[in-house]
Amino acid sequence: MRLQKFMADCGVASRRACEQIITDGRVTVNGIPAVLGMSVEDRDDVRLDGKRLKPQEERVVLMLYKPRGVVSTSSDEAGRRTVQEYVKELPYRLYNVGRLDLNSEGLLLLTNDGELANHLMHPRFGVNKTYRVVCDGTLSASEIATLTNGVMLDDGITAPAKVANIRRSTTGGTAFSITIHEGRNRQIRRMLEAIGHLTLRLKREAYGNLQLGELKPGQWRYLTKEEIDGLRKS
Repeated sequence: MRLQKFMADCGVASRRACEQIITDGRVTVNGIPAVLGMSVEDRDDVRLDGKRLKPQEERVVLMLYKPRGVVSTSSDEAGRRTVQEYVKELPYRLYNVGRLDLNSEGLLLLTNDGELANHLMHPRFGVNKTYRVVCDGTLSASEIATLTNGVMLDDGITAPAKVANIRRSTTGGTAFSITIHEGRNRQIRRMLEAIGHLTLRLKREAYGNLQLGELKPGQWRYLTKEEIDGLRKS
């Protein structure tokens, strides 16, 4: 078994993130510094930062309503609140599937299933993500068409998106929903900036087959087996 897959099965992180951890020199195998691409067996002594890793038998996936002002990391040098604080009492080492930026809120998945996380975050699988957005000003028909057909950003044009439920917001801006399947950094904010609008609120309401539903900021729940199977099929 590849070392990064073994680490993912132990709940360390996704395989891609584990590759970086190996490259950073934090992993040893039988007392020898690990290198990317090596294989391990169950009897091998694999350690991360000196602590031995063991595969976790129980796989869980949680849906958390990430509040605004909370960072999507396990720790923060600036001392800001992290998503891990909401699940710290659970007996699992959980990591989040993708991120929501500091000022965004809504549906965030956390899991100890590295294979599932890798599947969901890999660009080729293109899991749909739906957001409720409020921006300043009024979106014109041509701007809506640009959001729908693709916006040129500094890292290339965005894939087609679905824009719906457009209305005037109570704050005087424009409220709408947008569905994308890419995972670029701050993508929706950058799309709006590119057409001359600031994002006032950004909330992820759906991820694949999942809906945020009645969860309130800071609340979480376990996904059902049916929901997890649906994610795998997505």
